[in-house]
Amino acid sequence: MSKITKYLLVSLPASISPANDHDEALTTLRSAVTLDYGTVFPFPIPEFKIGTLDALVQQADELAKLEAACEGVVAKVGDSLRTILQGDEAKISQSKTVNDKPPEQYLKSFHWNKVKYRADRPLGDIIDTLQKEITSIDNQVKDKYNSYNSVKTNLTQLQRRQDGNLASKALTNIVPPSLVIRDSDYLETHLIAVPRNLIKDFLRAYESLSPMVVPRSAVQVASDDDFTLYAVTTFKKHSQDFIHRCRDSKWTPRDFKYKEGGGEEERQELEKVGENERKMWGEALRLGRTAWGEAVMAWVHVLALRVFVETVLRYGLPLNFVCGLVRTTGKLAKKARSSLDAKFSYLGGNAFGRDKKGRVTKDDSSTSADMQAAGHMGNEGEYSAYVCYEFEIK
Repeated sequence: MSKITKYLLVSLPASISPANDHDEALTTLRSAVTLDYGTVFPFPIPEFKIGTLDALVQQADELAKLEAACEGVVAKVGDSLRTILQGDEAKISQSKTVNDKPPEQYLKSFHWNKVKYRADRPLGDIIDTLQKEITSIDNQVKDKYNSYNSVKTNLTQLQRRQDGNLASKALTNIVPPSLVIRDSDYLETHLIAVPRNLIKDFLRAYESLSPMVVPRSAVQVASDDDFTLYAVTTFKKHSQDFIHRCRDSKWTPRDFKYKEGGGEEERQELEKVGENERKMWGEALRLGRTAWGEAVMAWVHVLALRVFVETVLRYGLPLNFVCGLVRTTGKLAKKARSSLDAKFSYLGGNAFGRDKKGRVTKDDSSTSADMQAAGHMGNEGEYSAYVCYEFEIK
């Protein structure tokens, strides 16, 4: 089983390097993580048009909710792909690309999509664009997969009518026309699927099951491993009573109306629905592939915005920061965070201290509560001395 890949988006002030230089700051970040815990890649984020402090705090809250929505849509589209590809992990992995790249390659070479999400627009407008896009993706995939599932269910039912047992399958090609009374004003033929272990009970009781059952009218029509199909004649005025009592006896009345050429019609319907199902399958797969990539792209851009907004709130203006993507694993992510805490705890001021052995310690929960109220919390619910968001693309 392959290791789970996790990512940390880390933003630090350029002042962590003596020269206040971006490249040196990125090198400092790499030295804090080390190759033992993960690999650091540059993650360039442009500067956006920002408004008031109150607006930034509100946007931080909106982005937190939007990121959760994006993650949810990515997961739902992924589940849809898994269903339509019948759990084939190799095909599922091939279908999950972003801009025709594997997700990891997309993240490593990330650049803000200035065509799709214009960085020269106000921050609120960009958030609104992303919100509308992820909602649209969710709705499109939901509608397409609901349509496909409806067609697939219809096909399954038709196939079951062809391939099932005598209690469910189509009877057009099984029941001879001569067995069915069609032109009588008084008599009616009923087809009853009787479980094989109840045949003796049926033959002994059917004549007295309801009034006006034609004596000795039961004729065996067909048999399979589970059921035997009988034709029984009753007077129409007591048909419903007979059918009801058959069900009470655990015999299955079959709804059957003889129709000339009905077998050919059923075959053509099955073929038509089968063709439609294959067409809808292809459409659903293509949409799922596209939608998954677009949803991941939107999610990563929302994460970039969260980092930017939190960076402004945390480090202030003028902006001078470096952002890095840390590729790690589920097991090593905690160690990478501990290493970052040890290196950059001083950025947290009074929120961090050191114990007698020199190890970094966080202040009490009241500090965290204050920081949360101010909007300075990561997506793990804990205050960090630096901006950090952890995520995993499944």
